[in-house]
Amino acid sequence: MLTWNPVLNQSDPIEFVFRMFTAVPEFQVLLFLLFLLLYLMILCGNTAIIWVVRMHSALHTPMYFFLSNLSFLEICYTSVVVPLMLSNIFGAQKPIPLAGCGAQMFFFVTLGSTDCFLLAVMAYDRYVAIGHPLRYTLVMTQKLCAQMVAGALGLAVCLSLQLTALIFTLPFCGHRREINHFLCDVPPVLRLACADIRVHQAVLYVVGVLVLTIPFLLICGSYVLIASAILRIRSAEGRRRAFSTCSSHLAVVLLQYGCCSLVYLRPQSSSSEDEDRQIALVYTFVTPLLNPLIYTLRNKDVKGALKMAIVGKATSGTI
Repeated sequence: MLTWNPVLNQSDPIEFVFRMFTAVPEFQVLLFLLFLLLYLMILCGNTAIIWVVRMHSALHTPMYFFLSNLSFLEICYTSVVVPLMLSNIFGAQKPIPLAGCGAQMFFFVTLGSTDCFLLAVMAYDRYVAIGHPLRYTLVMTQKLCAQMVAGALGLAVCLSLQLTALIFTLPFCGHRREINHFLCDVPPVLRLACADIRVHQAVLYVVGVLVLTIPFLLICGSYVLIASAILRIRSAEGRRRAFSTCSSHLAVVLLQYGCCSLVYLRPQSSSSEDEDRQIALVYTFVTPLLNPLIYTLRNKDVKGALKMAIVGKATSGTI
């Protein structure tokens, strides 16, 4: 007698569904409004940074070039996740096809990896600015800055493409599978595979080291050199100003790398799906939201440019 094998029968299209946050209608409304508000704040805050850097010639420096690229990445990063997430908060679980899940994973990993690489590039920029101020404009040329951003994106695309392709060659049991997450992230999708995934977990760990550990070590090395250069500055005011240019970047680095390391570098045996989902909320909403706040509240140049833009708009509106 023949029996149906859910692993072998792959003729029907495979679909995934995301686990709901809550089935209580009142909580669904609150979560939808909260996540929508955070998403709009992320869009507005990061768009404001891009606009200010673009419009004010005083901010046409490598530091703000990288900052505007970081803000653009944050906009794309959250836009890959949040709209689909909002559409799944209410009512029945809406399926996402296998190809759609793979596309979301590819862009999510690509943009997140580029974000990490770009933070390492920004640390190098701060080292050159503080350690070699007289050579800064000679070293950090416009061409080199563009090449660094392109290199970060290119490396991220290569790693993400290989990882995504490797994962989606796996067989998945059944026609519709539930992902205990709000996006097609790598660990929860791997848990749904009906095959031995030890090789895939090893590849994920290697990619995690390349994306998180190595850039973080480069950032730490840069800050050791930066600290040494700051200590050589004679005036207290000079040391304070040098440190203030790095504190914002350092705060973002600790938040970004700390959260991502807990998800991608922690052993699978000690990880929890619910904990991973909660941590993912931090680097999906909190980090992209804090980036513009941190850089504007602690940066006199950006605050001054924003103030000038607001005053200019108000003045033109009254004429």
